[in-house]
Amino acid sequence: MTAETIAGRLARRDGTALRGDVEFSASPLAPDSPTAPVPAAVLVPLVDRPGEMTVLLTRRTQHLVNHPGQISFPGGRFDPEDAGDPVVCALRETTEEVGLDAERVRVLGRLDRYVTGTGFLITPVVGLVRPPFTLVPDPFEVADVFEVPLAFILDPANHRHHVCVDGGRSRSFWAMNWGESLIWGATAGMLVNLSEVLADGGG
Repeated sequence: MTAETIAGRLARRDGTALRGDVEFSASPLAPDSPTAPVPAAVLVPLVDRPGEMTVLLTRRTQHLVNHPGQISFPGGRFDPEDAGDPVVCALRETTEEVGLDAERVRVLGRLDRYVTGTGFLITPVVGLVRPPFTLVPDPFEVADVFEVPLAFILDPANHRHHVCVDGGRSRSFWAMNWGESLIWGATAGMLVNLSEVLADGGG
């Protein structure tokens, strides 16, 4: 699958679709709502390795307040300097977290926004990363950086859907097992979204 194919399929998204791992309505998304989620952005880095693409993921350190120890994409909440631009936010956060130079990233498009149960509204920005590149993970935030073959992500046989009740609220989330690593929650949900988009060969 080429970068042009991926960009073309992402371009069909209108940017208004929402996904989430908890039940939610449109009203709490209003910026002036007291329960409005915090805007954030992540980079979904597709590494253009010879012979196959991979997806670069991080494992968060255990002492972080939000999502400790979980597998995630590089990213985070908006800073004032981002001027509300999710692409700027995603690239800045990626450089800060793993040391990837933004000049090595070609932005291909965006996936559906994702609402998390922990109060974030995330815009996933898909970017093509061309090797060679050097990573310098921030030891405070990142315990590990690794890559998963894109072919694994695109195979629906690797997607596991779970539904549970937590604190009286219904929660629905995706999970994927890669070796000894469990990819679940928002990260897995965004990867399933990516798989759906790239499997759509329609016009």
